[in-house]
This record gives sequence, C-alpha cells and structure tokens, in this order.
Amino acid sequence: MPEQLDHRCYDELFIGGQWRKPLNGGRLTVISPHSEEPIGEAPAGGPEDVDAAVTAARHAFDHGPWPRLDPAERMAKIEELAAVYAPHVDEMSDLITAEMGSPRSFSRLGQGAGAASMIHLALAAARDFSWAERRQGVRGEVLVRRAPVGVVGAIVPWNVPQFLIMPKLIPALIAGCTVVVKPAPETPLDALWLAEMLEQVGLPDGVVSVVTGGPDVGEALVRHPGVDKIAFTGSSAVGRRIAAICGEQLKRVSLELGGKSAAIILDDADIDKTVAGLKTAGLMNNGQACVAQTRILVSERRRDDVVDALADMMSGLQVGDPFDEATDIGPLVAQRQQHRVQDYIRSGRKEGARIVLGGEDPPTDRGWYVRPTLFADATNDMRIAREEIFGPVLTVLTYTDEDNAVRIANDSDYGLAGSVWTADAAHGMEIASAVRAGTYGINMYMLDIASPFGGFKQSGIGREFGPEGLAEYVELQSVVSKSPLN
Repeated sequence: MPEQLDHRCYDELFIGGQWRKPLNGGRLTVISPHSEEPIGEAPAGGPEDVDAAVTAARHAFDHGPWPRLDPAERMAKIEELAAVYAPHVDEMSDLITAEMGSPRSFSRLGQGAGAASMIHLALAAARDFSWAERRQGVRGEVLVRRAPVGVVGAIVPWNVPQFLIMPKLIPALIAGCTVVVKPAPETPLDALWLAEMLEQVGLPDGVVSVVTGGPDVGEALVRHPGVDKIAFTGSSAVGRRIAAICGEQLKRVSLELGGKSAAIILDDADIDKTVAGLKTAGLMNNGQACVAQTRILVSERRRDDVVDALADMMSGLQVGDPFDEATDIGPLVAQRQQHRVQDYIRSGRKEGARIVLGGEDPPTDRGWYVRPTLFADATNDMRIAREEIFGPVLTVLTYTDEDNAVRIANDSDYGLAGSVWTADAAHGMEIASAVRAGTYGINMYMLDIASPFGGFKQSGIGREFGPEGLAEYVELQSVVSKSPLN
C-alpha cells in the first residue's frame, strides 16, 4: 500500500458540519483484504449519533438557508467541492483499493475519477433542469415548482463507495436537501475524507453529516421520523426491508439493488472481440459489481468455441496485489465474501455444472482471494445462474434460438443490466428492446453516467444519474392563483 495511505485513522464523526466523538465510543477497524492487516480506523456511530445528525439536518432544512437559496447558489458550492476533490482523485482511488481490494487499474477509472466526473455531470444536468414551469390549467395559469424533498438518508455499499455516494449526495444538495450519509463499515475512510473536503467548502451547519458504523446505524437512519427520503444501494434483500419500513411511514425511497445480467452472444458475433469485452463486462472490480455480465448465453452451435475462448481469457488473468498495475483480479472485500463465493462454486458443482477452470480452493495463503472460475453445462434454474454471486465467476448457458435466448435472459428476479454481442447493431437494438433490463449494451457493457441508471423487477426503484437522478430529490408543487402569476 502506498506510504501516504498507511493507517489512516479518524476519531470523530462529521455531524452537521462539526466533528464529534461518537456517543458510544465504538471503533471500526478497516482490514486490508490483500494483507489481512489493519490499514485504518474509524468511529462506530450508533443510533444516538444518527439522531444527532438527523436533528441537525432537520433544523437546517426547516430553518436554515440552504433550501432557500437559488439553485445557482447551491451549484456554486458544489463547483467549489469539485475543485477541492479534483487534485485528490488518484489518492482517493488508492484509498479505496486499500479498503476493499479493487485493482488499481479499475479504481483509477471507476472509483475516484468516476466520482469526480459525476459531480460535473450532476451540475450539467442541473443547469438544464426545470425548477419551475408555467402551464395552462383548466382554471387558469398554473406554476409547477420542484421543491427539495427534505432530509435524505443516503446508504451506500462498499464495492464502489465514492461512485455510489456522489449520485445521491450531489443531486440531493443541488435540489436543496440536507443529507446524512451512511457508508459501509468496510469502507468508512473514503467517506470521512470526503467529509473533510466538504468541510473546506463551508456548507451551512447541518447540511451534510457522515455517520460511520454498522447495520444499527442504517436501521436507525431508515426508521428515523425526521428523514423524508432514503436513497439506498445494496442487496435486494436489504432493499426489500428498507422499502417495507419506508412504506409503513410513507417515506420516499429509491433503491438501486442487485443484478444477474445476461450477455447474449449471437451466432454472428466475433468471438475474440466478444470475449475481450467480457473480460471487463463480466469481471470488473473482481466481479464485485451489480451490473456484471455473469450469465453468458450462447447458442448450442457456438458453445464450445465460446467456452474455449473464455477459458483462454480467464486462465491468463493475473490474480494478486491490487496495487500492482498488472493485476486483473484482486481480493474480495472480506473473508465472509470469499467464503460466500466459494460456497456458490461448491453449489454449482453439486448441482451438476461443469467447472472449466478455477474452483473453490483459494489461490493464495494470505488475502481473501478467489480463483477466477468458469462454469459450463449450466441451466438457468441453478443457484449460480439465479443468484448474485459478487465474485469472479462466469456461467455459460446455451440457448436454442434467439427467442429462447431472450426468454432465458428475462427468466430472472433481476432486471438491472444486460448486453448483446452481434455483427448487426440494428438487430442488437431489437434484442435490447425485448430484454427487461434498466441498462443495456450492444457489443459492450459500461455505464453511461450521464444517462438514467436503475433496474426493473427486484433490481430496484427509481433512477440515478442525469436529470432523472436529480428528479429523485424533488417534490412537485402546483400553485394556482386567481390573479396572474408574476
């Protein structure tokens, strides 16, 4: 790990713009998934700290200046944050690599730089956003205002932490909301560093808090009556629980949840180019990506060629130290995640799928690594084809014709992402329109962070990025007057 990142420690939470000791004095120790050694510490907040943060956010929203500023004034503060953040993009990426094992090559693209880009893209969306518009109603002219939704609780996972904080925090702030951020306990350090940057910007008291801690912090935030909206990214199981709690309170909620995306390889696809694309699309971030293309659908005619090409690609992957620029696959975030993925591999073998390469035995004595594993001869009713594994595991399934391929792709509880690989892009568009997924790629899969992102079915509710992401943080108010509106 780079020397400047060695054992980064925080003793205080960022509550309402002030640094405070947690009321219960608990600590989180951040463990390197590569070395299995501590690399940092952060405070473990509790429900009392959440209450303090929400109370500050509630007061700031109800009585403070932030929601009452012109959007352009709020955007000016976000531009200041972008200027503070920009010089530290590479350091932030390396910190996240140290926290959760993302290969440095991926972190530099998808962790720090991606988060920085989101700030600018959110600002661009806000410049064209209609904060108020006049319409002709049946009783005269109507003014439709977009008002901030209120106090937002933003709960983010560990896999791409800054990348997932920004599309919640920045649009919410631009809209005039106040925000309490709850990062994952595995990755608290980058969130607290972001709090330091926010402190430099000088937002009004109470506008942003960062409360690190375990599940009790998230539970308290979701249940708190002072919170108007929860924005959550994580597993579908936790998302369902959050949705139920928010439903009881009629609290606004947006959920970006899991995926089990299908990559449909048509017979006219260039196999070498397709497999090269699937190296990233299927295995990005050590396979710890909700959009990963992990179900590989190929016709019976081309199955052997695709399996051989995937095996050749995966056998050449470099597994090891995530700070090595040549590393393709780093460690998984935690030992429990390593064990979970190994259990899926055992399950695939037990259910009758064939392991082409890889397996459940770890490739190293130290670190939470899993061998890149390729299954063939699988069916879509197996756990490895239905459940989100979140590790470097690909499963090949065969289809009889294109209609059958689409049916298999749609035969999933999830609907987050997907892709089709073909020499005919126009035909690829036809396939895309038939698959129930929130984002889709033709001859590639990569998020476009200027476009709406979210899922169908159990992959979530709502959208992030672009004007649709900003719209998640506003309420509509219609104002009707007997007199002309000025």
